[in-house]
Amino acid sequence: MTRLAQTAGLSDVQQEILSTVRDFVDKEIIPVATELEHRDEYPQAIVDGLKELGLFGLMIPEEYGGLGESLLTYALCVEEIARGWMSVSGIINTHFIVAYMLKQHGTQEQKETFLPRMAAGEVRGAFSMSEPGLGSDVSAITSKGVKDGDAYVLNGQKMWLTNGGTSTLVAVLCRSDEGHPEGTAPHKSMTTFLVEKEPGFGEVRPGLTIPGKIDKMGYKGVDTTELIMDDLRIPANRVLGGVTGRGFYQMMDGVEVGRVNVAARGCGVAQRAFELGVSYAQQRHTFGKPIAQHQAIQFKLAEMATKVEAAHAMMVNAARKKDSGERNDLEAGMAKYLASEYCKEVVEDAFRIHGGYGFSKEYEIERLYREAPMLLIGEGTAEIQKMIIGRRLLEEYRFQG
Repeated sequence: MTRLAQTAGLSDVQQEILSTVRDFVDKEIIPVATELEHRDEYPQAIVDGLKELGLFGLMIPEEYGGLGESLLTYALCVEEIARGWMSVSGIINTHFIVAYMLKQHGTQEQKETFLPRMAAGEVRGAFSMSEPGLGSDVSAITSKGVKDGDAYVLNGQKMWLTNGGTSTLVAVLCRSDEGHPEGTAPHKSMTTFLVEKEPGFGEVRPGLTIPGKIDKMGYKGVDTTELIMDDLRIPANRVLGGVTGRGFYQMMDGVEVGRVNVAARGCGVAQRAFELGVSYAQQRHTFGKPIAQHQAIQFKLAEMATKVEAAHAMMVNAARKKDSGERNDLEAGMAKYLASEYCKEVVEDAFRIHGGYGFSKEYEIERLYREAPMLLIGEGTAEIQKMIIGRRLLEEYRFQG
């Protein structure tokens, strides 16, 4: 048990879950993570272990076979998993967002069809908003779903799907002008479609192609892909919630909890970087003593530990706010922004403490150094978070002149 990043007020059940996950990370993830990451190999054995622990159904209600836990419990589990290997937390996160969207917005039939199998890990989720020509500008989506009898025909190209190859259910955001007159605001004419598919690459169902994995600087092991729809037919009962035009709000709700997740990932990676840095600083000697005894290194360690604590506190606050049923876009944006920025800084300081060895692939910090940048852009860039934070602050502190 580390002294940093502790969470007050947890129940016995929450503490037991976290202890189980922490043991799994220490025994099953950390020893193999760097080797698997260097091979860009999907961590099937780790995923199977998480399935046995019930983590794929952590927040799915008990009536659908899940554990019915809170967002806070989930975020703290993600923090632990990311401490071991951030890619594994990404595999869980995309699945979780789709399950959350189904729980919050799905029809009863959709919940009964998908949630029990998602809780068991039999159905793996992915979600898709981005396209080759857009990222944060969701209103510019060009992929389209057109009504055709009792089905919709989807066409377009999507980008940056985590779990794109291994997933079997993808929540895809498209424009759908049906029922929405010309001139309707773009965000009011979008629909989320639930697309079932086979795992793998190539044509995974008629009209749907997953070309292959995108080669990335970091965040390896997990498959990141494109998705191409060419006259893909989807039954009308696979419109999330059963009504068109609500997709933007459904996705934003999912992304909001996803930002808490990204903050948790930043906390986990930063915590691991601190552990590596403080350990190495006590083993490496210069000028006749461990470098940890040099004031310059102690200053770095102090700053790193403070950032780990601050990011963790903001992440926990954002999760608890969401669990209370209150609006938390301000807190989630702040947590995601701070945790991802601090993660980058803590990882870099740990990298500097390692000196030349930090540049070697034999040392774990090299992997973390390549992974941290993804958190700066995942679930919205720092600039997007600042826009969200700024707008919400102006709502809260409106000048009364």
